[in-house]
Amino acid sequence: MVAVKSYEADRFLGRPPAHVFLYLVFGPDVGLVAERRRALIRAAVDDPKDPFQLVRLSGDDLAADPLRLADEANTIPLFGGRRAIAIEAQGKSFIAAIEAVLAAPPRDCAIVIEAGALKKDAPLRKLCEREKNAAAIECYPDSPKEVGQLIDAEIAAAGLSIAPDARALLASLLGQDRSSTRSEIAKLTLYAHGDGEINVDHVAAIVSDASSLVQDQAVNAAFQGDLAALEAGARRVFHEGGDYNQLLGAALRHGLTLHRARLDLEAPNASQDAGAGGWRRPGAFDQHLRAWTSARLLRAVELLAEAIGRARREPGLSQAIAMRALWTIANAARNAR
Repeated sequence: MVAVKSYEADRFLGRPPAHVFLYLVFGPDVGLVAERRRALIRAAVDDPKDPFQLVRLSGDDLAADPLRLADEANTIPLFGGRRAIAIEAQGKSFIAAIEAVLAAPPRDCAIVIEAGALKKDAPLRKLCEREKNAAAIECYPDSPKEVGQLIDAEIAAAGLSIAPDARALLASLLGQDRSSTRSEIAKLTLYAHGDGEINVDHVAAIVSDASSLVQDQAVNAAFQGDLAALEAGARRVFHEGGDYNQLLGAALRHGLTLHRARLDLEAPNASQDAGAGGWRRPGAFDQHLRAWTSARLLRAVELLAEAIGRARREPGLSQAIAMRALWTIANAARNAR
C-alpha cells in the first residue's frame, strides 16, 4: 500500500519502489498532475515520443473493453526495451481493467493514470492506495514554502537573484497551479534578463496575476478605509471568478509599492512634493502615499503576508481570512484620519 502525500511526492518519484508499476497521479493542481505524470513516463521509457514505447489510452476506452489494458501491458515492444501506458481518467469507471492487470502484473511496463481531484472514498483512489504494486500520488497546490523553493531554484538557474520584497510579492501571486507557476517565473526571468536582480517593478510589470481593475478597486477601498466600497469590490472579485489569492496578492503588491515609495518620501532631503524616487502618481495611489506612514505600511504588508500563508494552510476559511485582513487594513486607514 503506497499513498503518497503531495509534499512527499518529489522524493518518492526520485526513487520509486521497484515493485510498484501502477501509478495514480491525481489532485486539483492540474499542472502538477501533468508534471509528475511526465516525470514518471520519462523514467519508464527511453523515448516518450515513440508510440511503440508509450501507449496512450482513455479511461472510457478501458471501461468499454476492460481486458485491453492487460493486453497492452503484456505486449512486447517491437524493438524491445521498456514500455509504458498513460491513461487519462474520464467519466466512466474502469476499475475492472485495473483489477485485471493488478492480478497479473506485467513485466517491464509502467502504467500511469492521470486524474483530477478524487475524494478519499473514490474507488480508483482506494484501489491504488490499497494494492502493494500501486501508488496513489497526491497533487495539491504548492505550499508557500514550496513556492519559495521553486522560485529560488528557477531564478538561480536563470543566473539571476531576487530582492526579498519582490520574492514575497511573487510568492503571493503564484502557487495555485504548478504549470502556470513555472510559466510566470519563466516570463519573469526572460523579462529581467540582463538586469542581474529581479525587483518589485519587474514582478508588477510581467506577472499576469498582479492585478485587475476589480481587484484594484477593492484594494484601493481597503487602503482608503472605505468599508462599504471594500465589501462591494470584494463581492465582485469573488463573483467574477477571482479568489482570495488574487485579491490578497494585489493588496500585498500595493502595500509593498506604497512602502517603498513612503520610505523615499521620509528619507532625508526628499522632496515632499514629488518624492525622492519619483513615486508621485494621480488618484488613489497618491492619496494612500500621503495618508500612510512607512511604519504603518510595514505592519499592513506583514498582515497581508501572514493572511496569505494562513489562507493556504486553511483553504476552507480562505475567503474569511482574506476579508478579515482587508477589514483590518480599512479600519487602520479610518482610525488614522
